[in-house]
Amino acid sequence: MKYRTLGNTGLLVSQLCLGTMTFSDGSGVYKHIGNVGQEGADELVKASYESGINFFDTADVYSAGESERTLGQAFRNLGIARKDYVLATKVYSRVGKGRNDVGASRGHIMDAVEGSLKRLQTDYIDLYQIHASDSLTPIEETLRALDDLVRQGKVRYLGVSNWQAWRIATALGFSARLHLSRFNTLQAYYSLAGRDLERELAPLLAEEKMGLLVWSPLAGGLLSGKFSRDEQSPEDSRRAEFDFPVVDKERAWRVIDTLRPIAAAHGCSVARVALAWLLSKAVVTSVLVGAKRLSQLEDNIAATTLTLSEEEIRQLDAVSELPLEYPGWMLATQGADRLGPVDLWAGKTASVS
Repeated sequence: MKYRTLGNTGLLVSQLCLGTMTFSDGSGVYKHIGNVGQEGADELVKASYESGINFFDTADVYSAGESERTLGQAFRNLGIARKDYVLATKVYSRVGKGRNDVGASRGHIMDAVEGSLKRLQTDYIDLYQIHASDSLTPIEETLRALDDLVRQGKVRYLGVSNWQAWRIATALGFSARLHLSRFNTLQAYYSLAGRDLERELAPLLAEEKMGLLVWSPLAGGLLSGKFSRDEQSPEDSRRAEFDFPVVDKERAWRVIDTLRPIAAAHGCSVARVALAWLLSKAVVTSVLVGAKRLSQLEDNIAATTLTLSEEEIRQLDAVSELPLEYPGWMLATQGADRLGPVDLWAGKTASVS
C-alpha cells in the first residue's frame, strides 16, 4: 500500500480508502447499496487495515447514522488504536424532519458533529467534509463554524464534496482573507466513465494543492466487469436497480470494450484495471472502495499492485476522452503559438463562424 499526503498537509493516508456506505440495515435507498451488518463490517475493516489501508470514510446520512455507528463499533471490536487510522465523515444531508436538520449552517454543523462523534465513539474526526453545496447559507458562516470545530479539537482537517469549482475557489479566498482553516480535500465522482471534473475541478485542485478523494470509481458498478453493451442489466448488480451516477452510456460501452482485453492481458478483473487507471493520475489522493463481500474488497486492494503500461493508459485515456467544450477548445487554439509563431486557424476555418 502506498500513502499520499492529504492535500497540502502532513497527514499521510492510504491510496485506497474504505468507503462504508454499504454498512447499512438495508432500508430506504440504501437497500440498493448494501446491507453489511456488524459482523460483515468487522471483517471488511479488519481486511482493509491489515492490507495497509488507514483511511475510512462515512457520512451521517448513510442509513440514518447506521454506517457511522457500525464503523465506530468495528474499530472497538477489532481493538484498533485511534491514532492508527484516519477517520472521515460528512455533514449536510437531511438527518431529521426539522427545518434545520439539513444544510451547512452553523446551527446544523454544531448539532451534527456531536451526533457523529457519539455514533463513531471518538473524541475527534480527522476529516470533516461538507457533503453538498448549500445554496442558502453564506460560505463565510460555514467556514467560521468549521474553523471553530478545528480550534476546539473536535475536527482536524476540512473538506468538501460535490462542490463547484467557483464555490471552492471562493471558500479558499475567504479562508485566506479571514485567517480561517481551509478546505484540504474535495471528494468527487471520477471514473473512466465520467471524467467531467477534469474540465474545471482538477486544475483548481492542482493549483491550490487540494487532495482529490474519488467516490464511485467504478461508476456505480458499471465498470465492475458485469456490464457490457450486450448485458446492460445483470442480476445482483446495484446499477441494474439504481442507475447512478449519471454517465454517457455509449462512451461507457466503448470504455468497457477497451478494458476487457487489457484485463485479460494482465489476468485480472476489469474493475482492477479501472482502479489502476485512477491510481495512475497525479491529481488523485485516495480512491474510495466500497464492498459488500470480502472477495470484492480483496480484488479492489489488488489494484494497488497493478501497473499499466504507457500504451494501455494511452488507450484508456483516448477512449474515455471528454468531448471538447468552450472555452477549452478556444484556450487550446489561442495558446498554440505561445512558444513560437504558428497559423492558429489552420484547418479550423471551416467550423469557425
